[in-house]
Amino acid sequence: MNITRMNRQAAQAADPLPLPGRLGREFVTMQRMVHIWCRDKHGGDVHHHGLCVDCSDFLAYAQRRLEKCPYGEDKPTCAKCPIHCYKRAQRELARDIMRYAGPRMTLRHPWLALMHLVDKVRKVEHPMALRRRSVERVD
Repeated sequence: MNITRMNRQAAQAADPLPLPGRLGREFVTMQRMVHIWCRDKHGGDVHHHGLCVDCSDFLAYAQRRLEKCPYGEDKPTCAKCPIHCYKRAQRELARDIMRYAGPRMTLRHPWLALMHLVDKVRKVEHPMALRRRSVERVD
């Protein structure tokens, strides 16, 4: 069974609950970027919620990754994150999508673009460093 088909089956199995707070905003930002990318790159090949099958699969993958983020609400932007949770192919696609749609976000979704820039400024520590520090305090 190929990976694309497995991702599609997992995405169709159940619609996940909306993500809370900052993770929800991160997902909405990714959704908007994928919509811009898909409309401009895949124009007429629309399938699910205004997206082609491949873009819909990628967005479901991104949501699953956000749901499992070890940072939770303190998640940094992907570019600043020390943990690479996307597989190589999806990471390359995400990078292409963000590179293309990022500049277009300022005109189409200025608030999301601004909040993404604010999130980029956040300082981030690796979760293992945070865990070590909390263990040191207990001792």
